[in-house]
Amino acid sequence: MRFAILTLLAAAAALGQNWPAFRGPMGAGVADGMEPPLKWDGEKGANIAWKTPVAGISVSSPVVWGDRVFVVTSISSDPKSEFRSGLYGDTEPAKDMSEHTWKVLCLDLNSGKVVWEQTAYKGVPKTKRHPKASQSSPSPVVDGKRVVAWFGSEGLHAYDMQGKPLWKKDLGTIDSGWFFDPDYQWAVAGSPVIWKDRVFVQADQQKGSFVASFDASTGKEMWRAQRDELPTWGTPVVLEQDGKAQLVTNGTKGIRSYDPMTGKPIWQYLGKNSEITCPTPVLGHGHIYVVNGYPPVQPILAIKWGATGDITLKEGEESNAGITWSKMRGGSYQPSPLLYGDLLYICSNQGILTAYNAKTGQRVYQERIAGKGGSYSASPVAADGRIYLANEDGEVHVVKAGEKYELLATNAMGEVMMGTPAIAKRMMVVRGMKHVFAIKAAE
Repeated sequence: MRFAILTLLAAAAALGQNWPAFRGPMGAGVADGMEPPLKWDGEKGANIAWKTPVAGISVSSPVVWGDRVFVVTSISSDPKSEFRSGLYGDTEPAKDMSEHTWKVLCLDLNSGKVVWEQTAYKGVPKTKRHPKASQSSPSPVVDGKRVVAWFGSEGLHAYDMQGKPLWKKDLGTIDSGWFFDPDYQWAVAGSPVIWKDRVFVQADQQKGSFVASFDASTGKEMWRAQRDELPTWGTPVVLEQDGKAQLVTNGTKGIRSYDPMTGKPIWQYLGKNSEITCPTPVLGHGHIYVVNGYPPVQPILAIKWGATGDITLKEGEESNAGITWSKMRGGSYQPSPLLYGDLLYICSNQGILTAYNAKTGQRVYQERIAGKGGSYSASPVAADGRIYLANEDGEVHVVKAGEKYELLATNAMGEVMMGTPAIAKRMMVVRGMKHVFAIKAAE
């Protein structure tokens, strides 16, 4: 018995060393015990373990398993391919419809050397993209046996850890774009998820939205749930508590929970919501926290783990049998929320950080993050009492966790940064627009 317990503890510790998906295990964005650095300088090289160039445009995030880092990219054949960061409200898609090459790359965590790369698809994109997005916006996901990348209309692709192709699935043209005008295509952004040898994809689009489960070994479709939903850009997440699991999806018409094994619905919220949804839900304190921030409705919902059926709030309600507390203002547009300790942190696109008491919903503080200002698309992550917030100008601000806002450091990367950092093995892996960086404090 003692040996079995020690084995389980060792396995849990090994899993904790990994950052296998967008925002790490269960999309939480938390990596306590990994001791990432406090200060570095991407331009001058201070505490930069390595810096590896990656061609193309990608706004996705890196993932880490063992001593390997996985990233994706899409390389346009047009040398003038457009990308624009910053705060703006343009809806017209980028005009680059030249031939692209979609790639999956594996880097060595210790050296940054490219271990292998595979071309998943080559051709003219099947849909246009937003000028602030790319044709490879979803982050890859890895489970130690395989790495899976989703490129939307260009398919779902799986490789083993050595880069050998395992399977691919054509899910058809995924037409995600502005709901007011279907000609304004923006491409997909939600990342795939792996759980118990299953791969999950949320494909909300103009017509025929769905969430589906695939066998991770073969690509066989296990189930598909049709969704009455507008295009969304959020990553679904499988949350686990008390021996049970839920696949939770954010959406404009409905925030929904499914049984991940069968696709059967568990609960749904069909109340007021943002017209565009991006953030990934997080779990803690017996609640699932879901936020959205596209105005005018910017909800924050603390949904009870054991909720079932229709939990929609009635007019004038702030709570019910399935929701402990809620707010209709204050949610974030693109960055996902961060639950760390007893506080729920929400970062706006404009760089306003707000902390709430996660159990009651009471606002603890609201502060503008220091630095150049600019726009925040990456989601906050945390480790060892610190919160890391990356902006599009290539600054990573470090804030002390707790009930009082305290800026500890501001670190420059030296290039545009859209992806969320990964934390593993005392290192932080950051995806810039031109390079992948590994940051590690001096021994």
